[in-house]
Amino acid sequence: MELVEKMLGGDERSLSHLITLAERNAPEVPQIMKEICSRTGRAYCIGVTGPPGSGKSTLVDRLTAIARGKGLSVGIIAADPTSPFSGGAVLGDRIRMQQHYLDSGVFIRSMATRGSLGGLPHAARRVTKLLDAFGKDIIILETVGVGQTELDVVEAADTTLVVLFPGGGDAIQTMKAGLMEIADIFVVNKADRPGAEQVVGELEAMLSLNPKDSHWQVTVLTTQAINNIGIEELYQEIERHRSVLESTGQLSLQRHEQLKKELVRAIEQGVSEQLSRLMAKDQNLVALSEKVARGEIDPYSTAREILGNRAMLKDWLSKLKDEG
Repeated sequence: MELVEKMLGGDERSLSHLITLAERNAPEVPQIMKEICSRTGRAYCIGVTGPPGSGKSTLVDRLTAIARGKGLSVGIIAADPTSPFSGGAVLGDRIRMQQHYLDSGVFIRSMATRGSLGGLPHAARRVTKLLDAFGKDIIILETVGVGQTELDVVEAADTTLVVLFPGGGDAIQTMKAGLMEIADIFVVNKADRPGAEQVVGELEAMLSLNPKDSHWQVTVLTTQAINNIGIEELYQEIERHRSVLESTGQLSLQRHEQLKKELVRAIEQGVSEQLSRLMAKDQNLVALSEKVARGEIDPYSTAREILGNRAMLKDWLSKLKDEG
């Protein structure tokens, strides 16, 4: 594919075009992913998640500056809330990352969540692979920040940062939401505010009761991203985590598990899309869905009955094959 060849040759416009195709889940996407597969796996991916107002974008901006100072190229995927009117990203390109716009070593892409509830758009993994194949050394994934259940990032990142800030009872909420299990490094940002020490203490206490892995002890760091304080230490801790993952073989194991889950998600998405098309055409499915809509039958037992009907499933598979 000519577009892929140009992108692999360093053409940024082709990269942008391919990312747009990936976001739209265009018919060419499977072929694109196939052609770049052998060129992926070299970039290191950092996930940044946490509640709104924690300063994630500023933190990403500061980490990017350090990476660039080391001569590394950076790709940034910033998930934004989806506009209810256009379906596009509300914030567009992040103004807090504007210092990097003219830097050819940094590629920034804002992506709309488009209904994804896990904090990352469904296409984020495909875009990560494109940035990887393009040659980015570091890829930073920033979640949308609409709540505290944004757990998708752990299935895409090598190192996951959970960013909190004083004043919102975040440590306790983190424990409830499950972010405790995904964090490799906790960052208490805006640490100049009252209550920062309390948040750090609560996190350290919870971590002592719930150790994550034998190969890595989750750490808690404080930063003031707006004042560029504590960022060097945070970057060093990210590098230390990477070193531990590589030396113990965990990085390879982690990526293998992520790829397996990605396969399952791709199958689920494909089956869901095909089923939606089929439900609009198949008379039996249309009739059943109408009965469900009228309240004559419930959706759960109906779904179980359908899945247990081998003749019906065989008929659907045949129809899907004909469509393909």
